[in-house]
Amino acid sequence: MNGIYPILYAYFGADGRLDEAAMRKQIRCCLAGGAHGIAVLGLATEVNKLSPAEKRDVVRWSAEEIAGRVPLAVTVAEATAREAADFVVEAAGLGAAWCILQPPPVRGLPEAEYIAWYGEVADLVARRSAIPIGIQNAAAYIGVGLSAAGVATLARNHGNVTLIKAEDSAVDVQRLIEVTKGGITVFNGRAGMELVDCLRAGCAGLIPAPECADIQAAIYNHFVAGDEAAAEREYRRILPLIAFAMQGVAMFLCYGKRVTAWRMGLGEVIERTPSLAPTPFGLACARRFADALGPYPGA
Repeated sequence: MNGIYPILYAYFGADGRLDEAAMRKQIRCCLAGGAHGIAVLGLATEVNKLSPAEKRDVVRWSAEEIAGRVPLAVTVAEATAREAADFVVEAAGLGAAWCILQPPPVRGLPEAEYIAWYGEVADLVARRSAIPIGIQNAAAYIGVGLSAAGVATLARNHGNVTLIKAEDSAVDVQRLIEVTKGGITVFNGRAGMELVDCLRAGCAGLIPAPECADIQAAIYNHFVAGDEAAAEREYRRILPLIAFAMQGVAMFLCYGKRVTAWRMGLGEVIERTPSLAPTPFGLACARRFADALGPYPGA
């Protein structure tokens, strides 16, 4: 569980259904670009807009395309602990290597109640599967986030909780790693913002959307090979795009999805509402970033 795991965008066809061909091509391009794993069903995949059957389709298509070459991480966003545990076990059966739990839909609860909910899911899963699980700690984007001490408590009390997808600064991620004493595998998100410093802080990897995951995979490879200068050089190439796209979930779903589609040679981007409508200026900016990076490997 390390490296760059691009989390797939959801592409839809003119009929409003998921575009299976586009989803599969996205996976093939990510693998050709050097992805160390693939992630699905998070915010980038617009999981809140997908039916239960569509979620399972995404997991199945991904596992089939990956064919065991890299691990598959599946985000789980279900309303109850029982439903979340059932989905984790089903995802494991379809080929997931590990799962990431989003919190329950209720906001504003005391931290102890979220810890208890995650713990209930973990225990239900442990009775039926050995799959590792973790949580998505994204207070800025989904309104719920555990403290570093809360994460440490959860991992200490439930042996199958072994990782976390954070959405924090490199400074905050380093603090989390320090407080948990290296006992949990930490990935960060935020589209790869502060990528090199996140690796310096001790992250096992990052889970960005696929806009420039091919270059992010190269950055990770440079870093682990000890060539931090090359990692920093490549990071500077993509930082303007990350800064442009990572100004909110609606922003990267609108423009980041299009940058990815253009680089991968996918068709017209058709949205499933509600969604942010692109502006001519925004499209011109996104196109400039896509053209500067060029086609994705395998496009």
